[in-house]
Amino acid sequence: MTAGRLGGIARHARSQGPIETIGHVSVTAAEGVHGDFRGAMAATKKTRKRQVSLIEAESWAAALADLGLAPGEGPPWSDRRANLLVEGLRLPREPGKIIAIGATLRIETTVETEPCERMDALLPGLKATLMPDWRGGVCGRVVTDGDIAIGDEVRIEE
Repeated sequence: MTAGRLGGIARHARSQGPIETIGHVSVTAAEGVHGDFRGAMAATKKTRKRQVSLIEAESWAAALADLGLAPGEGPPWSDRRANLLVEGLRLPREPGKIIAIGATLRIETTVETEPCERMDALLPGLKATLMPDWRGGVCGRVVTDGDIAIGDEVRIEE
């Protein structure tokens, strides 16, 4: 089984609010990423399709490279407004797969994260470069709660 690592954690307390990057957090079915408004809001819906969002570091870098930016240039990954940055592992491109992070957290993939016009406000052309091959990331719902930290192992369970 191939494994990657958790490279970053981000949350925002309100819609369009500032992004906070943190080193560790509790993620639960009741509220998604603790302190993130979207996870708590999604928990009130039966499907919870957009409870937690994940993006690959490699996809973010590829999108920026398509805009002519070298590694380290451009906005940080957290400006994508995803909750979790995964490094060294290709995330599933289909619903129903389980992403395991750390000792106990399990997230079921539900839908592709569709980049919005806010990406072009951040960097002209960014929305289009995030569109192919799920580069904008994947959304999921929490199946099993867990406490996670940057550096934790990330796996796709079969």
